[in-house]
Amino acid sequence: MHQQGGGGDGLPGTVLTVVLLLGAAGGYLLAAHRARRRNPVQGWSTWRSASFLTGLALLAVALLPPLGPAAHSDFRGHMAQHMLIGMYAPLALVLAAPVTLLLRTLPHGQARRVAVTLHSAPARLLVRPATALMLSTATLGVLYFTPLYDTAMAHPAGHRLLHAHFLASGCLFAHVIAGPDPAPTRPGVRSRLVYLGIAIAAHALIAQALYGGFLIDVHAPIHQVQQGAEIMYYGGDIAELLLAGALVATWRPERRTMAAGRRTRPAAGAPTTG
Repeated sequence: MHQQGGGGDGLPGTVLTVVLLLGAAGGYLLAAHRARRRNPVQGWSTWRSASFLTGLALLAVALLPPLGPAAHSDFRGHMAQHMLIGMYAPLALVLAAPVTLLLRTLPHGQARRVAVTLHSAPARLLVRPATALMLSTATLGVLYFTPLYDTAMAHPAGHRLLHAHFLASGCLFAHVIAGPDPAPTRPGVRSRLVYLGIAIAAHALIAQALYGGFLIDVHAPIHQVQQGAEIMYYGGDIAELLLAGALVATWRPERRTMAAGRRTRPAAGAPTTG
């Protein structure tokens, strides 16, 4: 294996990243302020806002120096960046319920159009657990067991596309498993735990394959690949435990219980036996 070449985007890329992250933070905080002003009683959770800012801070750590430039030339940096962009930051961003906030702050007509889009057939297919699992986890096999990784790392645009994929697929999977935003096709807790277990097993297998050098196609020094595999193995376990904790924390079993009680309660005026 040989050292992966390439470099960062320099000062312009750093400035652009900072501007985008600050813009996202400002947009979310402005929307939260509008939500509180529109409905002072319901308001908007400070914890949600803190979660969103935490997610942006994790993205800043991943994309800005020193880690950002290092990830272009060091597989360990790439893997640490991957963990932050694809697993840790998405969980924090999703727990901030950005879609719910958007629906609360948009004018009624626009909010209705967004809701219709979220319930459309393509959107319902996208948020199915199998789709989210394939995009967030199965694609890792394609990335590390084919020339795709080296090809992407050789071009700044390819590296940016990797970042976009990690973030989007990570947010999608976190939303499907434990997101507080509405999800029309979200299955029950048991099914989600099964999909989470599959993701945990897949990450472990890919990390072990990287460490052992089985079928991988990553041109980097062996010690970097092995240490990167350890980052993926242990860092992925911690992130997935946090996701499982979020699933438990956002579970609302009382709604199902109340619904079951309404189904079994006799209707008013119905004849009784005995």
